[in-house]
Amino acid sequence: MSAGAPLLVVEDLKKYYPVRGGVFAAKVGDVHAVEGVTFTVAAGETLGLVGESGCGKSTLGRTIMRLEEPTSGRVLFEGKDVAYASKTELFQIRRDIQAIFQDPYSSLNPRMTVGEIVREPLEVHGMGTKAEQIEKVRALLETVGLTGEMLDRYPHEFSGGQRQRVGVARALALDPKLVIADEPVSALDVSVRSQILNLMVRLQKERNLAYIFISHDLSVVEHISDSIAIMYLGRIVEIGPADEVFANPSHPYTRVLIGAIPVADPTRKRSSEPLPGEAPSPISPPPGCPFHPRCSFAIDACRAAVPPLEPAPTNAGGARPHLAACIRKHEI
Repeated sequence: MSAGAPLLVVEDLKKYYPVRGGVFAAKVGDVHAVEGVTFTVAAGETLGLVGESGCGKSTLGRTIMRLEEPTSGRVLFEGKDVAYASKTELFQIRRDIQAIFQDPYSSLNPRMTVGEIVREPLEVHGMGTKAEQIEKVRALLETVGLTGEMLDRYPHEFSGGQRQRVGVARALALDPKLVIADEPVSALDVSVRSQILNLMVRLQKERNLAYIFISHDLSVVEHISDSIAIMYLGRIVEIGPADEVFANPSHPYTRVLIGAIPVADPTRKRSSEPLPGEAPSPISPPPGCPFHPRCSFAIDACRAAVPPLEPAPTNAGGARPHLAACIRKHEI
């Protein structure tokens, strides 16, 4: 990777799932889970990926890691194409791309001790002797706020926050460069949530980690992200520096999401009305802008063509431009 080049480049990535029906289970359509997503992530940067449940953000994360095979598009990690890497190449790449999963109760094997869970990646990749691996596991557990004496315990002996710390330790075992965190704090209590977020921020500074932080909670994403990408029905509809997106949202969907963030003031009115209706089916997305059936700013032109991501009115340029996919972004 050349100096200044992004760590991760995602270009026009698509992921479709076939829909089958009838007596012979013939293909009758596709679920458009991820539809032409493009973005970059630099070393040490956190990209927050936000959207409603079902918008495709978790599928996007899994496709980047090749846990799901992409339908088309490119995923370049340090210049290597993950989407079309061989098994041998992918095995090496996965040392540098790790994941933290949403549910700390189901992402840990209940039949394995915590020591075995965290040591397993080291064993699979043949890193060090068994004694060296155990010593590294102890150090990792202490790094995430647990103790080395806990490595012989089983997951059911830990609280939810402790289990998620184990998940963080497992993700760090191979010293990755990129961590894809899929709703890592959504299943945790508020007090524990802040501890895990602060832990992730501290580890990022110490190890120069890059994060793709997937969440439906904009208030959490605001706390941890350098840049934010807003997803709707498989597409990114707005992306840019976190402070610009929050201060000057340029897509109607982003404005609704920000307006829905709870505020600890009972006298303060909501800045926007709740979003009407449900998201359209990804099997038969609407023509034109995918958000137009629920958008109060929609006009006839919004139904004609999918708007491209273009510079927002407040775009300040720089390494991460502020882009929005809305033909009326200069009017709202």
